[in-house]
Amino acid sequence: MNDLISVIILAIIQGATEWLPVSSSGHLVLFSNLLNFEGGLAFDVTLHLGTLLAVIIYFWKDLFGILKSLLRLDFKTENGKLILLLIMASLPAVVIGFVFYDYFKQLFSSTDFLSWGIIITALLLFLGSFNFSFKKEKISYFDSFIMGIGQAIAIIPSISRSGSTIVFGFLRGIKEEKAARFSFLMSIPVIFGANILIGFKELTKDTLTLEINSTLILGIIISFAVGILTIHWLMKSVFKNKKNLRYFALYCLLLGLYIQFFGI
Repeated sequence: MNDLISVIILAIIQGATEWLPVSSSGHLVLFSNLLNFEGGLAFDVTLHLGTLLAVIIYFWKDLFGILKSLLRLDFKTENGKLILLLIMASLPAVVIGFVFYDYFKQLFSSTDFLSWGIIITALLLFLGSFNFSFKKEKISYFDSFIMGIGQAIAIIPSISRSGSTIVFGFLRGIKEEKAARFSFLMSIPVIFGANILIGFKELTKDTLTLEINSTLILGIIISFAVGILTIHWLMKSVFKNKKNLRYFALYCLLLGLYIQFFGI
């Protein structure tokens, strides 16, 4: 029963923090320690599957349009250009993640990196919360590459992927909702690819075992449901005004300092 409660709590945390600009990896490590729960790599992968399904379902219309353009090999339409933008945005994370996978994996066990990653997230969010006079409606290839760099930076443990990509979009002068939507869409190939990479790397080392059971299925369902609700709230409320990032920045700063001084 205790493990079941832990799975429910961690699935809720994953579903929310994967999209909130506060670092899902940092919160999963933190609460796994507090709950004294060791779910293993397979458990983490299944929780990410739930949040991946959430963003796919929420933005299904965008993805359907992208798929139609891809099947027609039509890259001149808005959806066609979006395909190229997503490829451009994915390149930095793909290269850095593949090359430095083993190094970044080791950092997850470091409390110092956990705290500093969350503090860096706080600083990025504070920076992104300031008003800029320009608000671009269209995202250029250079904009997408810069947001991709933000996504690559978030490979470092405890730096928020959604936070860093959206902030980098804001710094490029992209309108709040446009930056947020593109940030969510660009997460799909990277989260999918990261889980494939993790599975391949660990299977070749015989360190990954996956036993499908009712507990894992429950974790997927909960992280999916919470993920959908979180994305909807962020798109309809939080990301309509970049000043809202300051609340998350303050939270991350206090949490990072607490972990730095008191540990987990």
